[in-house]
Amino acid sequence: MAIQDPGEALKELDATLTSVEKVLDIPSMREEVTRLETEASAPDLWDDQAKAQSVTSRLSFVQGEIAKVTALRSRVDDLAVMFELATEMDDEDARAEAEAELDKLIKAIGELEVRTLLSGEYDQREALVTIRAEAGGVDAADFAEMLLRMYTRYCERHNYPYEVLDTSYAEEAGIKSATFQVKVPYAYGTLSVEQGTHRLVRISPFDNQGRRQTSFAGVEVLPVVEQTDHIDIPDDELRVDVYRSSGPGGQGVNTTDSAVRLTHLPTGIVVSCQNERSQIQNRASAMIVLQSKLLERARQEEQAKMNALKGDSSGSWGNQMRSYVLHPYQMVKDLRTEVETGNTAAVLDGEIDEFIESGIRWRRTSA
Repeated sequence: MAIQDPGEALKELDATLTSVEKVLDIPSMREEVTRLETEASAPDLWDDQAKAQSVTSRLSFVQGEIAKVTALRSRVDDLAVMFELATEMDDEDARAEAEAELDKLIKAIGELEVRTLLSGEYDQREALVTIRAEAGGVDAADFAEMLLRMYTRYCERHNYPYEVLDTSYAEEAGIKSATFQVKVPYAYGTLSVEQGTHRLVRISPFDNQGRRQTSFAGVEVLPVVEQTDHIDIPDDELRVDVYRSSGPGGQGVNTTDSAVRLTHLPTGIVVSCQNERSQIQNRASAMIVLQSKLLERARQEEQAKMNALKGDSSGSWGNQMRSYVLHPYQMVKDLRTEVETGNTAAVLDGEIDEFIESGIRWRRTSA
């Protein structure tokens, strides 16, 4: 885009980045790096593998955040020089290059600014995302699989490590449900705005008469539990079932009873995991999911008490949240923020940053 007054644009960009630096508290982050480096160099660090992974993961994340902010500050300073030189030399190509860099910086600093809005109790956690087919039969199962691919592609685009913990395949096509863990700080705060019911309108590929079909899929996002959460589950409150893992169409993918289903008897919550080869690994993964669900249940109960005290009778913002229309026109629209795009293929290929960022801003203003 053409920048009429680069001086004003640079001044505004500098002010935004300065605000972000203050919120992130870069000096405190540097102190944290020093402390974590000391912990990471301890010779007995790996005696406790869980703690070691937590320390090294946090260290890598904080170092990355500092490097990101430092690089942006350097680019902002360099950009002022780029515009100055372009003006002195009256060089249109140099000016166009500077304007392109300004566009990139506005986007990058805007994304970082959105991150500073993630200040909820669990926003810094990793995330557990579950996708379920809802109304719409085989089209809903196919839609659920489309959403699973959308989110995993989103993770891949951002180099976020993730692990699919459980997939329940539908008989004809698609999936009944799937659960995956996004293993990066702030994954919960970022992806929690995706929670709710997603709606797909298209010509059904499964209808031999070519009729338009509306189908639904639900997305649930939970924070991953940490050792400090103290979610205690007595053995007598837990039923453990083991069974053979299965793939699409019922095809066996494992010849041993390695899949695990956990039922929490007091609440009736059921979780399962079958994607690991070992029953022990599957049980450990299933316990992570169950503990996260119990943590979220406790959080919701506490929130309900607070809402009752405040007289808050409004419904959850996360129910009907986005429509994907593939026929008779192409459009993806967020029903809360009004953000929309006609590039449905890009969205379903994981380009959902604009929806997530607007959702985070919307949640902050609606709180």
